Amino acid sequence: MNTPKDTLTPDYFDAVYRANEDPWQFASSPYERDKYAATVAALPKAVYDSAFEIGCSIGVLTQQMAPRCRQLLAVDVNEAALKQARQRLAGQPQVRFAQMVLPGEFPDEMFDLILLSEVGYYWSMDDLLKAQAKIIAHLRPGGHLLLVHWTPPVHDYPLTGDEVHEAFMVKTGPGQPLRHLLHQRHETYRLDLFAA
Repeated sequence: MNTPKDTLTPDYFDAVYRANEDPWQFASSPYERDKYAATVAALPKAVYDSAFEIGCSIGVLTQQMAPRCRQLLAVDVNEAALKQARQRLAGQPQVRFAQMVLPGEFPDEMFDLILLSEVGYYWSMDDLLKAQAKIIAHLRPGGHLLLVHWTPPVHDYPLTGDEVHEAFMVKTGPGQPLRHLLHQRHETYRLDLFAA
């Protein structure tokens, strides 16, 4: 049984996707549409060589990111969500999908873009910091890290979006591995862009 501060397990997401194929209305919500537009618009480079999307769900944002990436690895903990994502991105050979539970699992490659959108608050602070260390270690010099998270508290999520972003802000400044390039605060989400 999860306490509120424990990382949400794959079983949690299995139940969510059993109840609804698009539980967060990624494909239909005006909020998601506008947030995705802001996410893609925040990317400084027109094209990235190797991108990594953590928590791709059913692939709606993946589909919008794909034209900007020569190679895109998109992962999720839930196979039902990945099945939809694979169907949505059929015919996009530069996109690969994998079922992966971070931070315990992590791809063994380097990226010039890592996207962490609406995922970080599912981790405990301990797991967020483990994931953070791996994210930073797998970001090429000059590569970009884009964080986008809902900011209001959710009772069964271990962290808030602000807690996730502030954990990365600590890694900026003199002697730290990240530079902070962009901050946007919208009504119910925030976006922060970093460079290695």
